[in-house]
Amino acid sequence: MPAPPPQSRPGKGPRAAEAIFDATLRLLAERGYAGLTVEAVAQEAGVNKTTIYRWWPSKAPLLRAALLRARVLDIEIPDSGSLRGDLIALTEQVTGLVTGVRTRAIVRALASGTGLPDDELAALGRDFFADRFSREQPVFTRAAARGELPPGADPKLLLDLIAGAVWVRALLRNEPVPPGFAAAVVDAVLPSGRGHG
Repeated sequence: MPAPPPQSRPGKGPRAAEAIFDATLRLLAERGYAGLTVEAVAQEAGVNKTTIYRWWPSKAPLLRAALLRARVLDIEIPDSGSLRGDLIALTEQVTGLVTGVRTRAIVRALASGTGLPDDELAALGRDFFADRFSREQPVFTRAAARGELPPGADPKLLLDLIAGAVWVRALLRNEPVPPGFAAAVVDAVLPSGRGHG
């Protein structure tokens, strides 16, 4: 059975992967998807375009890899000892990504989908949020073990409500996210009396 193509093996990539990912996201923010090219990424990252093509055959898989693996979009999974504390910490990180100097334009470019075919935008969104949700699972596994989640609770719904509040405030309304917003959102969506520690 043949080995999978290099771009499907997570954690693998050229030595200059981080520079390539940074260049990809920076150019996406500046030019939109239609203006993003492998050649421009190679020039910006200081690598030969054949290096990029060896790992990613086109800009769509390159952008997918950048979204999933670039450090600039990374989050740390908190372990505060309570579900409420962990969700507040996650909400603050989401807020930082949506409003941060280096990341706001990237998030806006993705949210607008400018130049992205609908099917590619949908696939990128699915992959990105599925990856985030899998990373965040330990928060809910620990919370369930501590008895902070009722049976049948839907972690994905909780995260959608929390992240949605941040996106609506910062991106759709274009309003500042005030201090204490993360705690207020988490307290509004957590099941009553649960997750507080």
